[in-house]
Amino acid sequence: MAFTPAHLLQILNELPSPRRYLIALSGGCDSVVLLHAMAAIRDELPAGLVAVHINHGLQPDAPAWAAHCTQISQQLGIELIQIALDLQIAKGESLEAAARDARYRAIKAHVAAGDMLLTAQHQDDQAETLLLQLLRGSGPSGLAAMPRCASFGAALHARPLLAFTRKQLQQHAVEQGLLWMEDQSNQDLRFDRNFLRQEIMPLLAQRWPALSQTLSRSAQHCAEAQQLIDSMAIDDLEKVEQSEGRLSVQGLVALPAPQCRAVLRAWIQREGFQLPDTRHLDRIQKEMLQAAPDRNPLVSWAGCELRRYREQLYLMSPLAQHDPGLVLSWDGETPLQLPANLGLLTTGEGDQGIDPATWQNGNIEIRFRQGGERCQLAGRNHSHSLKKLLQERGVPPWERGRIPLVFIDNQLAAIAGLWVCKPFIAQNNRSGTVILKTLNNPG
Repeated sequence: MAFTPAHLLQILNELPSPRRYLIALSGGCDSVVLLHAMAAIRDELPAGLVAVHINHGLQPDAPAWAAHCTQISQQLGIELIQIALDLQIAKGESLEAAARDARYRAIKAHVAAGDMLLTAQHQDDQAETLLLQLLRGSGPSGLAAMPRCASFGAALHARPLLAFTRKQLQQHAVEQGLLWMEDQSNQDLRFDRNFLRQEIMPLLAQRWPALSQTLSRSAQHCAEAQQLIDSMAIDDLEKVEQSEGRLSVQGLVALPAPQCRAVLRAWIQREGFQLPDTRHLDRIQKEMLQAAPDRNPLVSWAGCELRRYREQLYLMSPLAQHDPGLVLSWDGETPLQLPANLGLLTTGEGDQGIDPATWQNGNIEIRFRQGGERCQLAGRNHSHSLKKLLQERGVPPWERGRIPLVFIDNQLAAIAGLWVCKPFIAQNNRSGTVILKTLNNPG
């Protein structure tokens, strides 16, 4: 089947109708074909068109690519958004993966609910992706390769050209007299995808001419299998989930190992974190789930930490570096931003608050646990160590040293967001100053 704009329209009509199409335009053949075809059918589409060009800043001719995209967009009367990236590649990180991730993060900043991002991956790209994932030891999720349509932040991400081969798109481009740029880096065999495309795929295609179509069909089978796994994992997740999105260790241990891994993946993905690889999943099952009840193990991977406390799993972003010896002066009125992403301190009025006169006239400092602090709570006859009080409250160990302690004239007066020590509580049913601690906004 040859590629035509009419075929593209038929595919788009099978997808949800967006409020706006954003077309990723690199300037290469595939994206140029997609942009021209979208322009040809724009009067029959339910939404307007915007092109998006990402300048990775990795090649000397990047300005020429940007200029080419500008020229094409102007000729077609389509608005163009240009985004320049400043890539920072970590040691050992794949350049291709880093560029892809940075590209999608940048585009996400320009999409809104109801938008649909269109990218020009085709059938050969799909086949290459499946083989790369297979060589990396991926499971059904990875082998599903690239879905035709998936969520993309608040928007959708669609790949309407997956049914067509690279050859079909290039043939259409030649017939229509389209102009595109050739990426010289595609010849660099140091990159896995280029090596596969230039050296391996042609050899396989000699033996199996329908290679790309067959591998794409396998990817679809894997996608369907993963959908079933995901559905069952969500059901299991509901059974083991406890308050505040934590998971029951006992509930996970009771599941067969494959189901347990599926539940962990579903949970981590739902919470918006990068999925761990097989090695980290094995560590979670062995070090985390099989640890003794009095242990508090930690498994971490890129952008994520998984911790255990009192038979529950906690999933979170990595804790920022924190200096427990820090002392902060506070006027008691101006909101106080705490370091290390610990939140914001403000004040209010309420029962069991700090005596207003003491609050107004005392020297207020914010400190953190050093050990040995004691506090007598209202309704108790004796003081208790702060360590014991936090244990009673069920505060996880990694949070205890990060809770702001309010000192007035060098005496512990309150534990922010939790308690006021009895000697500082307003008397005679008077309203007192309440310390409020709010978390910083995510990201």
